[in-house]
Amino acid sequence: MKVTKQTLIGDVLDHNVETARFFFEIGMHCLGCPHSRGESIEDACKVHGTNADELVAKINEFLGEA
Repeated sequence: MKVTKQTLIGDVLDHNVETARFFFEIGMHCLGCPHSRGESIEDACKVHGTNADELVAKINEFLGEA
């Protein structure tokens, strides 16, 4: 799976639940909320005041897709 800023959080978690730690690290503790699962990484990062490009890079590196 290649993750982009437009990838839905739920899709990332469904692909590999261990990616949750990257969301938790930047303060996204609402991963079980139905709304968050349907939100793009970019939109969630805007809400949480974090850098979407950095998060995407970490997730892709973890998934071996960097």
